[in-house]
Amino acid sequence: MELFAVPDLPEIREGDDLGALIDDRVDLRPDDVVCVASTVVSKVEGRAFDLDDFPAGPRAREIAARLSEISGDEKDPRFAQAVLEESTEVIMDAPFLLTESRFGHVGVNAGIDRSNVPGHDLLLLPERPSDSAERIRSGLSADRVLVTDTCGRPFRHGQRGVAIGWAGMAPARDWRGEADRDGRELGVTVESVADELAAAANLVAGEGDGGTPVVVVRDFEWGDHGEHDAHFRDVDGDLIRQAVRGWEFDE
Repeated sequence: MELFAVPDLPEIREGDDLGALIDDRVDLRPDDVVCVASTVVSKVEGRAFDLDDFPAGPRAREIAARLSEISGDEKDPRFAQAVLEESTEVIMDAPFLLTESRFGHVGVNAGIDRSNVPGHDLLLLPERPSDSAERIRSGLSADRVLVTDTCGRPFRHGQRGVAIGWAGMAPARDWRGEADRDGRELGVTVESVADELAAAANLVAGEGDGGTPVVVVRDFEWGDHGEHDAHFRDVDGDLIRQAVRGWEFDE
């Protein structure tokens, strides 16, 4: 398997044809997987906003005041309001905001970015990343597209790439019913291929001002395995979310 960044992409702006920009710069193959950072997808879709676009309500002011007290740094209630408006559930409101986005992704601050947003204060995640992936795919010579983001993981330091949208492929490879090396039947193994490819792409894409927003994965083979469409856990089966819901931060 080979991964390489798409070279010479310009600064992406609202309304740009992202698929055409990619296709013009690399000779794609049908079975390539094109991994596109959510940052540029959001820019194309006009998801850049200013803090003044989110007048703070009482709940946002309450959250910002408490977070300011905990951290010792002033927190803008307009930012808290933006997070609330982008979320279907606030799972934890201290010592940071952990929420579920409107498309099912759980992350800090609803994935709202405050960097790489020239002329604006905030960059929100795409509203429906899998629809975004499908639109990008329609303009490409490749059949598979992932929209990626970065986020942290409980119990570990640092961030890594994850997939938040996909088109032309299932997000997971289903090993259930197959045998391990000792002949035992696998009963629970569902491999999050989309996240693994996103993490590999993030190694190539990099971070900061030297980062590149699109990476091509070449010669990835699915193999003779089943597909699984689930990516975000159902609320009723998410034991970690249920535990966090009942937890309160002790200052």
